[in-house]
Amino acid sequence: MKKNGFYSSGEFARMAHVTLRTIRYYDKHNILKPSFVTESGARFYSDEDFARLQQILLLKYLGFSLDDIREMTVSDSDYRFMLNSLNVQLKLVQDRIEQMQLVEKAIQDTTSAIQNEHVVDWNQMLDLIHLTGMEKSLKNQYQNASNISSRIHLHQLYSQNKKGWFPWIFEQCRIQPGMQILEIGCGNGSLWAENLDRLPRDIHITLSDISEGMLRDARRSIGGSDSRFSFAVFDCHRIPYEAEAFDLVIANHVLFYCEDIPQVCAQVRRILKPHGTFICSTYSKRHMQEVNQLVSEFDDRIVLSGDRLYEHFGLDNGAPILQPFFSDIEKCLYEDSLIVSEEEPLIAYVLSCHGNQNQYLLDRYKEFRSFVKQKTQYGGYHITKDAGLFLCHP
Repeated sequence: MKKNGFYSSGEFARMAHVTLRTIRYYDKHNILKPSFVTESGARFYSDEDFARLQQILLLKYLGFSLDDIREMTVSDSDYRFMLNSLNVQLKLVQDRIEQMQLVEKAIQDTTSAIQNEHVVDWNQMLDLIHLTGMEKSLKNQYQNASNISSRIHLHQLYSQNKKGWFPWIFEQCRIQPGMQILEIGCGNGSLWAENLDRLPRDIHITLSDISEGMLRDARRSIGGSDSRFSFAVFDCHRIPYEAEAFDLVIANHVLFYCEDIPQVCAQVRRILKPHGTFICSTYSKRHMQEVNQLVSEFDDRIVLSGDRLYEHFGLDNGAPILQPFFSDIEKCLYEDSLIVSEEEPLIAYVLSCHGNQNQYLLDRYKEFRSFVKQKTQYGGYHITKDAGLFLCHP
């Protein structure tokens, strides 16, 4: 007997313009399970399942394996969560378009050289091989963008400090007309995208990241036509600019990822003007500690991050690390906490963390969702935030 509000397997397949065999295959391989199964084994799907199927079909079209897709999609019902997911997928499509345009040009150039010169330009051939292999990085770019987006989304929804992290960081920068600014590890450019209307016209900002994918996201969010911005790919251990080139250097949640923090600090000190400012943000061991407690209570095998980044560079030990390079160091704290009243954004945050959670949560997603819902529905789930930054001067 059909359940109200649900679609049979056949109806579901016809809605999505796929075969019933495809739907059964996704069910068998734990990629898309039905929301309701009768005692007789009849399977029924919901509109939420249809939303997830959309993600699956898009990622499959873009060339991801089913094993990849199993880890890259989750069920959801929150429209904001789905909108967030669609925006990330749109960036992925845009990346693929840009890459295929590069491949098209490389093929055209190589073909033209063969036709006109009757020789093979091996450098062009190697470039073509490199370009066709770029798709291997798409999964990492998608996951990085998705992870960053999920973390920002949670803070935007439930932070008690209504000013917001990026506007607060921007205020600490004290930007003036004529300044030369460098951000290392700029990510998707949120610091600037959220504060564009507050920037002077007479200014130049260089956004850098080790990831070309992140820079593409930053360029899109800011707008490639804004002449105040330039973009550069490099490793911050070797900053490719002359001495005393910048009035302000920003490293927002970056230093704790660096293998050699003293080397990065030395590079920043070298390119900073005598009266310039270095701003570097981080957090302490107390930051978001309730998230770890939440997943451990559900399954004590889950470890969200094997790296205690705050031990590498945190609010408690950051000043001594910076002191050999900067004479004036001031610690500023961002007063905030989260009170999370809905389960989906919190689950998205958990899945975005660096850890082993996918191994234990994806197959138990609905159970975990019910568990988190119980934690959030009565007065919200409180999460401590203990983040801030160091203002450093030579």
